[in-house]
Amino acid sequence: MSSNSKKNPVVPENGAPRPALARKAVQSMDGASPEESVLNYAKLVISPEMASFRVITKNEREELMAQLDTPSLIDALREQSQAIHQGDLKVAEAMLMNQATALQSLFVKLTETGLQASLLRQQETALRLALKAQSQCRATLETLTNIKNPPVVYAKQANVTTGPQQINNGLPAAPTGTQENKFQKNKLKEFPHEQEQWLDAGTPSATGGTHSGAEALAPIHRADKRRG
Repeated sequence: MSSNSKKNPVVPENGAPRPALARKAVQSMDGASPEESVLNYAKLVISPEMASFRVITKNEREELMAQLDTPSLIDALREQSQAIHQGDLKVAEAMLMNQATALQSLFVKLTETGLQASLLRQQETALRLALKAQSQCRATLETLTNIKNPPVVYAKQANVTTGPQQINNGLPAAPTGTQENKFQKNKLKEFPHEQEQWLDAGTPSATGGTHSGAEALAPIHRADKRRG
């Protein structure tokens, strides 16, 4: 920490001075047994708040890190996660808005750099990065809008029975064979006379004459005496 920070420590809004020595050790809950204490520490190391803590403090400014209390930062990150679990999205909305503002600032900076570049290649690179920042800013604002006003999804209702069958509401398409059978039945009902004409069509065959001849021969072979 620089000499200026020692002489003029940062004072919070409530007027209370910050602690002279911030805690730097990562604190873990003690368990009922040594094994449980070791397990609690292992869970803390792989926890989401610890992962965020490692990224935040990796390349942070030295004067900020000197006054940063490690357990308090982890507790603050844990509180944000608990708020999300309870449905409170205020922190997420503020985060997205601040990111969009930072991306807008980056877009302006890169645009100025590109316009002031003397070489075409430098100008093209800076303007291309500026447009990427502008695209990310737009996507961030769009995400924020979806959180504030979730889109309404209209889905077609479906009645699903137990098994692989599924019945969708609407006009079902009849199978081809069934549709043709119904069409043939309806056609026969509408035109009965055509069916009768088709069944009676044609000239008498020669078989009819043969049967008439057989009837004429019946009296010749009739028995002479009748049985009593």
